[in-house]
Amino acid sequence: MSALTNDEKLVRMANQIAAFFRSYPDEEAVAGIHKHIVAFWTPRMRANLAACLPGMGDKVDSLVVQAMHPDEPKGESPVRAATRDPQKLGEGASDAG
Repeated sequence: MSALTNDEKLVRMANQIAAFFRSYPDEEAVAGIHKHIVAFWTPRMRANLAACLPGMGDKVDSLVVQAMHPDEPKGESPVRAATRDPQKLGEGASDAG
């Protein structure tokens, strides 16, 4: 069994994110994938993923390809922004204490 290249690891991780969002409508899924990658991946990881996409062909989920398009996705991400103030109640609030 051969080890995965760095590009293959990035594609695998991006595809896992896409699998999570697959149950949402495409526009929301693309926005969710984009938001997750921008929020949690380093600029270098994002640049490496974008650079390797053309050579990966059908190994890359089509939602990932759309999410990595240079333009901001038009859909609304299904992931709501979290609040930093745990005293606030409602969406994104934490009850961790």
